[in-house]
Amino acid sequence: MHREHHQWYSPSLGREMEMLVHGHGGARVLAFPTSMGRYHEWQDFGLVGAMREHVENGWIQIFCVDSVDSESWYAKYKHPHDRAVRHEQYDSYLVNEALPFTASRNGNPFVIAAGASFGAYHAMCFAFRHPGIVNRVVGMSGLYDVKTLTDGYSDDAVYFSNPSDFIQNETDWGRLEAMRGMDTILAIGKDDGGRANNERLSASLASRGIPHRLRLWDGWAHDWPYWGDMFRLYVGGQG
Repeated sequence: MHREHHQWYSPSLGREMEMLVHGHGGARVLAFPTSMGRYHEWQDFGLVGAMREHVENGWIQIFCVDSVDSESWYAKYKHPHDRAVRHEQYDSYLVNEALPFTASRNGNPFVIAAGASFGAYHAMCFAFRHPGIVNRVVGMSGLYDVKTLTDGYSDDAVYFSNPSDFIQNETDWGRLEAMRGMDTILAIGKDDGGRANNERLSASLASRGIPHRLRLWDGWAHDWPYWGDMFRLYVGGQG
């Protein structure tokens, strides 16, 4: 399997950022790590291996991005507003640096945002903040209300980085049409503590006329082997 490591200084974040690329072609997958995880997590915990057939056949190319969670939502020493501002800088890194880099390596126009656990939050937030960029979003065992990390605090900065809030209140026709054009998949275990949050997001999506699929898996289903099974099933839009 073709593998590349890349690193550059991010103007958006004012620090070095790293990325692993797996594969040589196909749909571009922007793969987010779990909470405070690193760019090599999908490789280390077997999710890239679970997708070997897809990668080696050139059906997908996985771009594993780094996170700044410990400087944003998990930086408990900061005021929630400042955590949200750091996340907005991360969003700028994704839009203005990471995504253009993927396009420079691979001209395939189809973009998939994917993540598990808190990575699912990142995938969903990125996709719905920029619905004209992402074609499919796959959130596995996700938590989509960041107010759980801010003790309920919200302001404009938190609100616009919180899918559970900004999606249900979206009124811009063009953005709503772009959201409705995405293939959106939420997958979570029936016994996962985040199930109710997924069901609330599903209801919000439905209230805005946004097609999506909420898939409830048996049991807890909150671990890497399950996520490998989920992603194999949903990467092609099936299931």
